Amino acid sequence: MLILNTGQLIERGRLRWVTEANCLCCRVAWCEQGNGDAIPEEIRQVLLAEHGSARLRLTEPEASAVPVLRALREVQDGLSLAQARAMADELKTSGLVGTLVEMELIAARLRRHSVEATVETLSS
Repeated sequence: MLILNTGQLIERGRLRWVTEANCLCCRVAWCEQGNGDAIPEEIRQVLLAEHGSARLRLTEPEASAVPVLRALREVQDGLSLAQARAMADELKTSGLVGTLVEMELIAARLRRHSVEATVETLSS
């Protein structure tokens, strides 16, 4: 029987993920971890399936674009200006959807730039 634990956290302002597994029959165990802007998609899907998703929205949709774009580009290295604009448009309308930790990380960065945002968990 394989026991798998997967998690995501914010450490020093960066996204971090961890997955650990151990076999109760053969006692083999391993741990894999990483950090950066994105986690492996298969790990992200496990987190979404287990914990559901969250939505991030701007409290004031008419917020200035400059601090929003700056915050988004700080959170995701290598994000182009066009990609940041598309994400900012989503934030102002339907909101960004992802894991709770991903959305809280972006929300914290927005708040550092004096942009208020709310995160709500979505039912699975």
